[in-house]
Amino acid sequence: MSQRLVTGDSAPDFTLSDAEGNGVTLSSLRGRKVVVYFYPAAATPGCTTEACDFRDNLASLDAAGYSVLGISPDPVGKLASFVEKESLTFPLLSDEDHGVAEAYGAWGEKKNYGKTYEGLIRSTVVVDEAGDVALAQYNVRATGHVAKLRRDLGIDE
Repeated sequence: MSQRLVTGDSAPDFTLSDAEGNGVTLSSLRGRKVVVYFYPAAATPGCTTEACDFRDNLASLDAAGYSVLGISPDPVGKLASFVEKESLTFPLLSDEDHGVAEAYGAWGEKKNYGKTYEGLIRSTVVVDEAGDVALAQYNVRATGHVAKLRRDLGIDE
């Protein structure tokens, strides 16, 4: 299992393709706080709930100085369909080889219906303006996660 990040760690830099195939680099967002959330698969019920929740709270997150990046192992084409269908207004990034998820501790052993396998662990890492981890949450629930995150970050509801 990959090592989980903790507050104060330097956030691993990355460049991944968004739904349009454009490269997005974490370090290009320095000077701004970034919510990096990892989700298992686009267009599944839990991931749709979480993505729409981020979409619906994006204005208040942005007003508080946060950008949002969603990362999954989905290919760019699947992300493009998901963005269009759900009218998502923040970048979704493709991490098909799950290298970034591993670097962030968001890839590892999971259990489902008695079976153990390797997969993406629903996680959120908040990166501060200097590129360090301000908050790391693992095994988060899709429903209600954004509201909890807003409370944890002190963003008024």
